[in-house]
Amino acid sequence: MAARLRLADGRRVFIKAVSELANPDTPDIHRREARILAALPASTPAARLLWTYDEGGWVALCLEDIDGRHPSEPWTDHDLDLVVSAVTRMAQDLTPSPIEVDQTAAEGFERDINGWQTALRRGEDRLDPWCLRNLERLAGLESRAPSAAAGETLLHFDVRADNLLIVGERVYLLDWPWARTGAAWIDLVAMAPSVAMQGGPAPARFMDRLALRGVSREALDAVICSIAGYFAVRALEPPPQGIPTVRAFQAAQGGVAIGWLRERTGWD
Repeated sequence: MAARLRLADGRRVFIKAVSELANPDTPDIHRREARILAALPASTPAARLLWTYDEGGWVALCLEDIDGRHPSEPWTDHDLDLVVSAVTRMAQDLTPSPIEVDQTAAEGFERDINGWQTALRRGEDRLDPWCLRNLERLAGLESRAPSAAAGETLLHFDVRADNLLIVGERVYLLDWPWARTGAAWIDLVAMAPSVAMQGGPAPARFMDRLALRGVSREALDAVICSIAGYFAVRALEPPPQGIPTVRAFQAAQGGVAIGWLRERTGWD
């Protein structure tokens, strides 16, 4: 459940709740988000956590209601400028991370965001011809992402349009369960495929908006490679219980990311 509620005293709040019967993994995700939201500094552009409920297989979070809108689809230059500015400023404010989190971006790329290595191990044959032809090279490039992603910034680690609300000229970031510490540029670079998928500029043009001075091409390529592999290979798996549309969403981002990676590597 995800709903805006008007209470008896006229206040509005936002409630999201999950049941372990619908999806056994989601309650722990909500628990982790509650811990992170409770610890975030007040200056972070996130909805404040008001209370939680955790009983009988249900976990619910009650949040401050944000009366905003998602970015326009297709993306507009105005909305992109607002989001890039907000995420850039947030990265500055959250460096070094003001809170303790139990995972790092480097660990994420090493353990979970490693689709090409997974595909190589299992002899995956359902990828497109370019990916299959270059699978060993992709796995090798991907293996460099953990070191490239290391850093001390608190990252949201899942920035995309449906996790953003715009109120006037202010941007709020929603859904914080994946927050990790890592390199400050990760959130915006990882967002590029979803921007293109939803009518915004191609990733290479989107990157022109970012201040990436001091970030090596090798580091960018390793992270982009990992992101492409994550989406492309995860999209081949059966959908998680109760979330039937996620694989198509991943496949669409994977297609964009692979095209971007082909441009950057120049591999045949």
